[in-house]
Amino acid sequence: MILLRHGQSEFNLHFSATRRDPGIKDPKLTVLGQHQAEQAAQALAGEDVRRIIASPYTRALQTAAPLARRFGLPVLVHPMVRERYAFTCDVGSPRTALAMAWPELEWSHVEEVWWPPVEEPAKQVEARARLFRAEMAALPDWQHTVVVSHWGFILSMTGESVGNGQWLRCDPCMPAPAEISWHHR
Repeated sequence: MILLRHGQSEFNLHFSATRRDPGIKDPKLTVLGQHQAEQAAQALAGEDVRRIIASPYTRALQTAAPLARRFGLPVLVHPMVRERYAFTCDVGSPRTALAMAWPELEWSHVEEVWWPPVEEPAKQVEARARLFRAEMAALPDWQHTVVVSHWGFILSMTGESVGNGQWLRCDPCMPAPAEISWHHR
């Protein structure tokens, strides 16, 4: 499967400049982030994509939208692939607000408040990634899936740090990384 990190968000823009949490909840993509999402869709155009899974964060949904248009596929919202809750940007939008903004997506399986109430320990994110890895490995066509996710979740899946709009391949049938360093960001 392909793991795609969302494009640059308003949070990423400010945090990378100051290294301080700018206090933006569920940030949208910047103009650069929108461009990165379009570039990713173009770069993946030759792939045999049959499923698009995205985190419920606005930045992930916005990144998945060009892929969905290009491949004519629905975006499947999956809270399990969300970011590690550690900053203000990891406070999501309630399901009802997301359903109004993205009425074409299925929301009935998503809790109204789907993000954790407190900072999520790294080990909990790694456990969530292992569970998702097993879920994907059980699918006979996992190779045809793009997952639009986040830095921490992709790190937990692969042990690799990826930038905004970057993607990499992940075989869920292979073992999870033995050790993960959370100091890349």
